[in-house]
Amino acid sequence: MRLVHTPLLSSAEWLAGSAGRFGWPARLAPRPGESPRDGGDGGDANENRAFGPNQRSTELPIVKLMDLSASFVVDRAGLDRLLGALTARGYRTIGPVVRDGAVVQRQVSSTDELPQGWHDEQAPGHYRLHHDDDPSLFAWAVGPGSPKSEFYPARSLVWRATPADEVVTLEQPQEDSTPVALIGPRPCELAGLRVLDRVFAGGEVPDPHYRDRRASSFVVVAECGTPAGTCFCTSMGTGPGVADGVEVGYDLALTELKSSNEPQYLVRVGSERGAEVVEEMGGSPAAPADFAARDAVLDEAARRIERKLDASNVRQLLADNLGHPRWDDVASRCLACGNCTLVCPTCFCGGVSDATTVGGVVERHRQWNSCFDLAHSLVHTGPVRATTWSRYRQWLTHKLSTWHDQFGTSGCVGCGRCITWCPVGIDITAEVAAIAASDGAVPVYIESGGDRS
Repeated sequence: MRLVHTPLLSSAEWLAGSAGRFGWPARLAPRPGESPRDGGDGGDANENRAFGPNQRSTELPIVKLMDLSASFVVDRAGLDRLLGALTARGYRTIGPVVRDGAVVQRQVSSTDELPQGWHDEQAPGHYRLHHDDDPSLFAWAVGPGSPKSEFYPARSLVWRATPADEVVTLEQPQEDSTPVALIGPRPCELAGLRVLDRVFAGGEVPDPHYRDRRASSFVVVAECGTPAGTCFCTSMGTGPGVADGVEVGYDLALTELKSSNEPQYLVRVGSERGAEVVEEMGGSPAAPADFAARDAVLDEAARRIERKLDASNVRQLLADNLGHPRWDDVASRCLACGNCTLVCPTCFCGGVSDATTVGGVVERHRQWNSCFDLAHSLVHTGPVRATTWSRYRQWLTHKLSTWHDQFGTSGCVGCGRCITWCPVGIDITAEVAAIAASDGAVPVYIESGGDRS
């Protein structure tokens, strides 16, 4: 029996061959203290070129802030024109819709599909939607899903081996090269993507699938005026607004402004691609009063966020309390179900699995994993983290402490999903506060015969 490999042209190879057609600068953001990398082909980064599926970079785009004069106020019809303009350029527009009692991300083509009049109620272990006659489209916080799945799918085919007539044909799937336009991710979710950028595209061996999807994406971030009861983005510096800066990470930013009639939308341009599209949205130039209205929306949203996490010393706090008895307390409540890792916009653990059909076809899939799974730390002698105590500690200390050592940032963006979607309502802000309250006052506790690795 012989093996025949039938490689398909990967998106990375195709993109590399199309380098001369890139329409915007593309560089990965530096870590804190590093200088941005020089790069490019020596051409003018501000050169006006068309963009779309055929002009894409193999590195992540860092968009430059346009002049604030390039800010506009549009109505709902302007948002529909935005969707039309992106669709015409070949983008698959992904936005929020209501399905099965939750706000989730699906392909949209009109603002009629967005969650008009829907509001979310969130608390530890609790999520509900309510509807009224409010004409607002973005009067909710976050749902269970995040943009992560668009760039790092929960499950994807790696290869397929098909035997026939003494020959095994090995095939790699041809990926969908349609670029995605994200409509309405929150600032905390944008921060989550920046975290994942470092994980999947910031190392010496970047993930080509993630990198290519992200490089071709268009991001329309929606600032948050209605935070949920589980949000703590203000503690993590990731919301409720998105800051202006040299590297802002979005193409367009929306702020929903309340008015006596229909909401108006302040649109700020964050990239050359955004500047091109915004011209087709219509509207009028933003006035100082519009920016004042935006400030009022964000100030009120920040005031409503009551949940806090002291991020100033949490990295060292957790490192100094690896044997704290609070880990036993939370383990007595934790189900080790992995919900927190599934809804988290930055958790990235994954693995591969092989399956064979009755006809002998073998498929290898890549899928999300969770550090709460017993098999996640399995080695030849058994699992390294055999107890719920050790698995919860691994998750929380990695998220808030050792992530800094790996990637130079926190792994938490304060979206509160892990609190909302925990079946027993475990609140990571409360767990950190409990450890902080007795830091240094409680002797290190080592469970007799237990796992404290």
